[in-house]
Amino acid sequence: MRALKQLLWWIIAASEGGFNRARIIESIHEMPANANQLAERLELDYKTIRHHLGVLEKNNIISTHGQKYGKMYFLSELLEDGYELFEEIWVKSGKNQLNKTDDRK
Repeated sequence: MRALKQLLWWIIAASEGGFNRARIIESIHEMPANANQLAERLELDYKTIRHHLGVLEKNNIISTHGQKYGKMYFLSELLEDGYELFEEIWVKSGKNQLNKTDDRK
């Protein structure tokens, strides 16, 4: 879990796009979705969503099923097991308090 904790601090708290990545994680936790659904749900540009999904997938935070536009995103088994750690870091980072229009990168 130490490696996951360090990774989440970097993905969420230490990077400019951490706010939106955390929002994506929360949204997928509530209900898996494809990129278009996430863009609509979070009111973000589709390309922005795709960028953050790429970062999260590359770092094994999310997993996928399907292909192309129908590709669905889910939390990885690693994050499912450590979701409370994500919640802790999300709160400690203070980014969960930001207005969602403050950081749309």
